[in-house]
Amino acid sequence: MSFSGGAFGAGGAAGGSRSAASPGGGLPFAGIPSELQGGVDKLLASEPDHGEPNAVFSHSAVDPGGEKLTLRALILRHRRLAATAVLLLIVLSAANQAGPALIRYGIDHGMLPGHGDFGVVLAAGLLFLVAVVVAAYSQRSLARVTGRLAARVMNDLRVRVFTHLQRLGLDFYTDEKAGVIMTRMTSDIENLQQLLQDGLAQLAVQALTMIVITAILFTLNVELALITLALVVPLLTVGSLWFRKSSEHGYDRVRDGIAGVLGDLSESLHGMRTIAAYNRQRWNVIAHRNVVGNYRDANNYTAQINAIYGPGTQLLGYLSQAALLAIGGNMVAHHQLSIGSLVAFFLYLSRFFAPIQLLVQQYNTFQQGQSSVLKLRTLFATEPSTPEAPGAAALPPIEGEITFDNVTFGYDPATPVLRDIDLRIAPGETVAFVGQTGAGKSTLAKLITRFYDPDDGTVRIDGHDLREVTIESLRRQLGVVPQEPFLFAGSLRYNVAFANPDASDEEVWEAIDAVGLGDVVQRMPDGLDTVVHERGQSLSSGERQLIALARAFLARPRVLVLDEATSNLDLLSETKIEAALDVLLAARTAVLIAHRLTTAMKADRIVVVDDGRIVESGAHEELVAAGGRYAEMYATWTSHMELAA
Repeated sequence: MSFSGGAFGAGGAAGGSRSAASPGGGLPFAGIPSELQGGVDKLLASEPDHGEPNAVFSHSAVDPGGEKLTLRALILRHRRLAATAVLLLIVLSAANQAGPALIRYGIDHGMLPGHGDFGVVLAAGLLFLVAVVVAAYSQRSLARVTGRLAARVMNDLRVRVFTHLQRLGLDFYTDEKAGVIMTRMTSDIENLQQLLQDGLAQLAVQALTMIVITAILFTLNVELALITLALVVPLLTVGSLWFRKSSEHGYDRVRDGIAGVLGDLSESLHGMRTIAAYNRQRWNVIAHRNVVGNYRDANNYTAQINAIYGPGTQLLGYLSQAALLAIGGNMVAHHQLSIGSLVAFFLYLSRFFAPIQLLVQQYNTFQQGQSSVLKLRTLFATEPSTPEAPGAAALPPIEGEITFDNVTFGYDPATPVLRDIDLRIAPGETVAFVGQTGAGKSTLAKLITRFYDPDDGTVRIDGHDLREVTIESLRRQLGVVPQEPFLFAGSLRYNVAFANPDASDEEVWEAIDAVGLGDVVQRMPDGLDTVVHERGQSLSSGERQLIALARAFLARPRVLVLDEATSNLDLLSETKIEAALDVLLAARTAVLIAHRLTTAMKADRIVVVDDGRIVESGAHEELVAAGGRYAEMYATWTSHMELAA
């Protein structure tokens, strides 16, 4: 495999046409020297190949079997590996149980006085060695197969969970803590991986071992086997039922506990600046100790259950062996049982109780996995709040007419945020929504982008009900600049071209220049390749907002929604983007959620929202002359401006 010049094209020409002017731009990539090509090919050959990306996403598709997620369903998706694992389990169990039978044969046919035969003993020993080798090889092969099975199942499951998270509505992320969501993708899936890779196989091995040993005990001596079952099975059954019920409850507490720990940790990390500013470190440590304490208590509860069940079964085993030793010894004395059979019976009996102890340990892993399956099943059962209709049609290229027909909406249906909204925005019109905080301005914008659906009424674009068109075709023609722009960890170019990844450097620079960010980018050490830290924390709030505006410009939407997009800009930055906004808003429908009246005054029409209702609508001069709610807001604003001057 060879590298062409285009492989580094985006990175080498960091500034595109600006590379000569940009301090960090460098020269265009000129290709790999021939003397280095061999080393590059060797390096690439060692890279893992995950195949061509073929991920398919649809808002209308649902996860097949997500709500009925089970371990069995996860495993049966990879039937060949599962069948191979079952075969190896059978071979392993048979090889492991061959030893006592061979010992019995060697004693009865090669060691008893008058019947000594070293050849029989040697043959039994060699067969024992063969059984050990077969068991070791089967164990090794089983570990490899279950490891591959766990890796494939977890890969599929992580993609399924992530895909489902992409489909859920904004209300899910508002109601659920980020740390709890991360738990679904991390510890829950890791528990399943541990169960599939080791725990489930060991559970099967030990359970199969108990079944095989029970059958062998009956073949050795029916009377002793029946006595064993009478002494052991009733008490063991009662104890196991108690353990199962108690451990299920305990591991539900453990799963909720770790989710609480990760949720609190995530919130604290994201709010570290505020924590430091208000000197809340000590209180946060106390709160986190309480959260961690709940998790510790849950683990202590499960440990107490294990401490009762494990030693209890062990004591039951010792008492049973003592009783059977007396009974079996009496049978040997009366020539009702051979010494070899008694030795084999006790060897198998000890092996009968050993799996119980291992089953206790593996059942803990099994319970953790089952609890994780339940949590994931609950996640898959969560339906998107803005589902795509089965027969949804693609939205054709729009002119940009937006209509609210008697719209009522509340994040909690019992408490409406918007009431009986009737509004028409003409194609190409710029409309600014103004009003007090909490009046419902941003909610109107969220309904236009279909982040939420109205409880009553209809929102239409060009006459199309938003609930009857595909979400992808709708969002492709919308541009959104939120009040708090989100920047991703990556290059500046990646963030600007987020909505249009195939954009050329020239197009990216055009967007950057349009919002007045060109000088800032050229001063950055690596130009467009400058790395933006997580959430854009290495940039000022104004720079983050300008990048968000450039992102919207590059998307070239037909309808643009700016949710207080200039509220975080200083006066100098606001002045710089006034001309950019004129370019950005030209020839497209625009909805401005305005915090500053200077932004609202640029609109063709101003809509005043108060307590979830539209109380005024008109041009700036008309509303000031009307002497209503907007006039009061304008008078207050001008008086503050005069005082500031």
